[in-house]
Amino acid sequence: MVTKAPVSPNAHAPAPAVERVDTRYLQTLIGYNARRAALTIIGEFLERMAVYELRPVDFSVLSLITHNPGITSRQLCSALNILPPNLVGMISALEKKRGLIERRPHPHDGRAMGLHLTAAGRRLMLDAERTASELETAATSRLTDTERKTLIRLLQKIYL
Repeated sequence: MVTKAPVSPNAHAPAPAVERVDTRYLQTLIGYNARRAALTIIGEFLERMAVYELRPVDFSVLSLITHNPGITSRQLCSALNILPPNLVGMISALEKKRGLIERRPHPHDGRAMGLHLTAAGRRLMLDAERTASELETAATSRLTDTERKTLIRLLQKIYL
């Protein structure tokens, strides 16, 4: 014989509706806030960089080459925390398909090749970095310059 558990008087009553979502706990978490801010900026970044056909990682690689002419693939991997196999295809595409970078022999390491922007790469990055700076200014418009610098410094304390 199977016995049924007693049914609670509220078992079939509708659940209360959530009128206002309580995010107070999540808002105390650095990861949650950093992710929400990043999603806001990255969405706009993707939109604005589409004209240059650049993904965030492409932009980062090209920016490092812009400001570090002769940087090696190994140095790029280290600076951006990218696995070498993931960088190989990207470098090839930026070099052969798009003509934005070129490889030159490294002056101190005969086995390594330094990466440099081509003239087309320099023109593209001049515009792309200007666009990125404008985006950052717009996305952080509610911050003062001091607050913006402080936010960057504090975020860097977590990962540097």
